[in-house]
Amino acid sequence: MDKFGKSQSTIRTEDVRFLTGEGRYVDDIAPKGALHAYFFRSTVAHGVITELDVSDAKDSDGVHLVLTCADLEAAGMDIAMAGAQIPNRDGTKGAGPLRPMLAKNRVRYVGEPVAVIIADTIAQARDAAELIMFDVDDLPAKIDVTAGGETLHAEAPDNKAMDWGMGDEAATEAAFKAAAKTVALDVDDNRIIVNSMEPRGCFAEWSDGRVHVANNGQGVWVHKGYIAKAFGLDEDKVRVTNPDTGGGFGMKSMTYNEYFCVAQAARAVGKPVRWMSERTEAMLSDNGGRDLTSLAEFAFDADNRITAYRVTSKCNLGAYNSQFAQFIQTQLFSRVLTGVYDVQTSWLQVDGYYTNTVPVDAYRGAGRPEAIYVLERLMDRAARELGVDPWELRRINFIKPDQFPYKAATGETYDVGDFNRLLTRIAGEADLDGFEARKEADAKRGLLRGQGLCYYIESILGDPSEGAKVEFEEDGSVTIYVGTQSNGQGHETVYAQFLADQTGIPADRIRVVQGDSDLIAKGGGTGGSRSVTTQNNATLATVAAMTESFTAFLADEMGVPASEISFDDERFRAEGSNLTPTMLEVAEMAREKGRDELLSHHERATLPARSFPNGAHVAEVVIDPETGVVTTERYTVVDDFGNLINPMLAEGQVHGGVAQGVGQAVQERVVYDEDGQLLTASFMDYAMPRATDLPYISFTSEPVPSTANIMGMKGCGEAGTVGAMAALANAVQDALWDQGVRQADMPFTPHRVWELLNEGRIAAE
Repeated sequence: MDKFGKSQSTIRTEDVRFLTGEGRYVDDIAPKGALHAYFFRSTVAHGVITELDVSDAKDSDGVHLVLTCADLEAAGMDIAMAGAQIPNRDGTKGAGPLRPMLAKNRVRYVGEPVAVIIADTIAQARDAAELIMFDVDDLPAKIDVTAGGETLHAEAPDNKAMDWGMGDEAATEAAFKAAAKTVALDVDDNRIIVNSMEPRGCFAEWSDGRVHVANNGQGVWVHKGYIAKAFGLDEDKVRVTNPDTGGGFGMKSMTYNEYFCVAQAARAVGKPVRWMSERTEAMLSDNGGRDLTSLAEFAFDADNRITAYRVTSKCNLGAYNSQFAQFIQTQLFSRVLTGVYDVQTSWLQVDGYYTNTVPVDAYRGAGRPEAIYVLERLMDRAARELGVDPWELRRINFIKPDQFPYKAATGETYDVGDFNRLLTRIAGEADLDGFEARKEADAKRGLLRGQGLCYYIESILGDPSEGAKVEFEEDGSVTIYVGTQSNGQGHETVYAQFLADQTGIPADRIRVVQGDSDLIAKGGGTGGSRSVTTQNNATLATVAAMTESFTAFLADEMGVPASEISFDDERFRAEGSNLTPTMLEVAEMAREKGRDELLSHHERATLPARSFPNGAHVAEVVIDPETGVVTTERYTVVDDFGNLINPMLAEGQVHGGVAQGVGQAVQERVVYDEDGQLLTASFMDYAMPRATDLPYISFTSEPVPSTANIMGMKGCGEAGTVGAMAALANAVQDALWDQGVRQADMPFTPHRVWELLNEGRIAAE
């Protein structure tokens, strides 16, 4: 791509800083002398608090303060945390019970914060927590995702938080009744813990009635607004900053109890207060992901064309409404409900239930993996039941290139795509023709080989608007202020590279500033694969305004009308003038003339429409039937991300996403016992993928530039995960099918696969 990024694979500039230990994370930047916060958490999943005596803890060595919910209320705080509420099918709102910042009267999950101790050292705070007298009258724990059981919230009878539907239920039912054949599959999507490399943390400090909260989030403006609400402050009295952030995965995009409590503690003691989560604490208190079951159904005509698609899901919302949970389980799921297929009628119904588990926000992929996983598992099952090649069944039902722009049954309009082209490309890249020979060779060694295909589509989500501010500094460098927040994606490199491509300013003279609500007036943060497309769209608007201003200034300097001056992405030029200044040179000329208004430019821009990244994943697994061990042997990806700025970083994003998908498919699973105790609360019990669990991941870009934005970009942040789960699961199902196994659900741990094989043998006898 010429004008909009030169598509060069440049190495990330921030890596030198990270690899040499110069990263500045929230625990690195907490003020010297800051007090330490430790959260006393419930060890009971559900019960009425009958005693909470913190007097001995307050008198403990080094302790400055102990806060309970009553203390927060006495300080005049609004203790209600934000919780999404979506419309039910009958027009009412989903349940919206109070979620207090610290437990009030009752506890509802193991790990719920009950009190916070502020001390000189973390050891003193932890010791003081041992002195808290805390007693609970136990109530039965609600763990299963069904109606009924002990009520968690009076606002949600039978623990049903929401009952939402989308599509044309009557037309879908009619299509199923008229179908030549139907296929159905129950799909289980196991719960996972996000496990960002850097756990959550924060510090807070007050000065002259103004609060500064630094946390390792995915944007600062959501936090700013909620902190202002909690303390009854004008927003200009709140500053939120994000330093370097070691992984987010969506989990860090929302606010949490601890940030408000630490801020109030800092106000009460008059000193900065810091908090950093421990790993088990994070596993207990971070919003989790997935945890839903779905009945998915296809209706086909006699030519194997899909006439209707229907999904009925039950999802776990945890103990409370979290910031986005109801929304994610519905709207985000529905955006790719019909995937890349030409389906005219669909119906999606989602029922959400409260359980005595930590709040769930469906993150580490934000809704798209769930939708594609269900769809592509069903497509694989349909091919088997119809006796059709799974690749061919997809080709039959693909939206064809001449059908774009295509309005899906869910109301989304897909701008462009060439799905069959990508499928043909991946057949070659994955050596589809050689699969049978590999399978036969493994069979001779007593091993089972399976191949799984997934064709995914996702969309850019979140605020389509973003801002960018460019300032020319006295030392000849340039600063670009952005409204998104990197948590590992390489934004510093990408944004500098893109600005350099548009202006000719050397990338090594461009500094990227993010994550400070005082420096950037507004921003949408990072999430939903929005960052690069929305941010660079704003950069284009700023560069255009900057070019126009510089051109007007140069009209006098060059002695020609502004209309005759052009900019070729490197220099300004005009017939009849021997001046050909660069952007940096024009800025210096303006500075010398006292034209300081020309040294700072800020514009906001809004994407006119969504774009839709899509692509194909092919996984091959080998299973040892004696042990049940699943090995991911080969993995191939062909993606359409539209135009790329830095292909190497896009490939890195895909590799990371595939690793997440493989982890969930083969190893990861959250387990609670009947009393609501988390049994997988450390890395001794919760398995994460390691380098040895992954094969070489082949990545190929097959771009079909988007028509929804001038840059032709499509986003790529979550694509690896979106495709990986179904590709792996379909590969395992393929390997087990001939062994009589007809239902294989994640995670494919050795014990589970071994059991499936033995059950299949028994069923076949």
